[in-house]
Amino acid sequence: MSQIHSGGCHCGSLRYEFDAPLQDIAHCHCSICRRTSGGIVMTWITVPLTSFKWVEGSPATYDSGPTCVRYFCGNCGAQLALFSRNSPEEMDVTIATLDHPEQAPADRHIWTANRLPWLHLDEHLPKEPGETL
Repeated sequence: MSQIHSGGCHCGSLRYEFDAPLQDIAHCHCSICRRTSGGIVMTWITVPLTSFKWVEGSPATYDSGPTCVRYFCGNCGAQLALFSRNSPEEMDVTIATLDHPEQAPADRHIWTANRLPWLHLDEHLPKEPGETL
């Protein structure tokens, strides 16, 4: 059964789709996500790379580390996706850029060792101090 979800950037220059269930969703507390997004936490869904496609526009890229490529809109700056060479069969997509983010609640926290001590968000969810592969 198909589960196509779509999203895009703020200005509409970029659109994407993926055909995967809304699961494996994590609030990321790493300092790299904070610095690249300007936010205090980023929420990601991990989907099979084969299920993801850009349907409008071509994203700009930024190598945020030796293993990660971040995809963003060169016009409005919205960060939409991340590819990690450590998980070459997956793509991470920002929940905030989905057309219906309300349908995709997080199921865990990651990189909690970097969590800002004053941030309290979904405290009932499991916590992982580092990234697991």
